[in-house]
This record gives sequence, structure tokens and C-alpha cells, in this order.
Amino acid sequence: MTETNPTLYEKLGAEVGIRKAVDVFYDRVVADSTLAPYFSGIDMPALRRHQVAMLSTATGGPAQYDGRDIESAHAGLDVKDEHFDRVVEHLAGTLTDLGVDQESVGMVGATFTSLRPAIVTS
Repeated sequence: MTETNPTLYEKLGAEVGIRKAVDVFYDRVVADSTLAPYFSGIDMPALRRHQVAMLSTATGGPAQYDGRDIESAHAGLDVKDEHFDRVVEHLAGTLTDLGVDQESVGMVGATFTSLRPAIVTS
């Protein structure tokens, strides 16, 4: 019998783990006074659903993300490097607090960091 390595999706706890991580993550982000203005007037339940689908897809899970592309979704928000970095810090902190191993946290962080050019406004 051949043993396969779990996907990052599985390491994160599959749908249940990702859903919990997204909930904790957004609780942290909207409590951050430097980031909260970005989420004023946003349909947070819809945003959380989109984030679960996107994170599931990005980590090898079965969910299919069919939302706007990352650049369109962040157009006009005037996201600066320091705000992007805070979001990545909150994501890494959330995953660490939930007991995700550091290798997986690093992989998720690297995936999101690669999106910087599409999100940050120079």
C-alpha cells in the first residue's frame, strides 16, 4: 500500500478547519484598527464564504472558487504594503494559534505573499 502525503488542505483540517481559520482570521482583522476601515460596509458572511472557497481551492481542496479575480476584488481599495503585511501576519498568527504546523503556515504565507502585486497599490 502506497502512503500519500496529505495536501495542505488536509493539513489545515479540510473544510471544517479552513472555515474555523477564516472565522478566527476575520475576527482578528476587523478588530485591528488599521485594517477595520477596509471592511466597513462589507458583507462579511459573503466575504467569509468566498475566503473559505478560495483558501480551500488554493490549498488543494475540492471547493471551487468562482469569485472575482484577486486584482478586481481589491481594485480601488488603496491597499498599502503595511496593510498587506498586517493581513499576512494575522493569517499566520491565526493558523499558528489553531495548531497548524509551521511548515504549512509558511506555505500559506508564501501563497498569499505571492499575491502582493495584485493587491497592493503603489
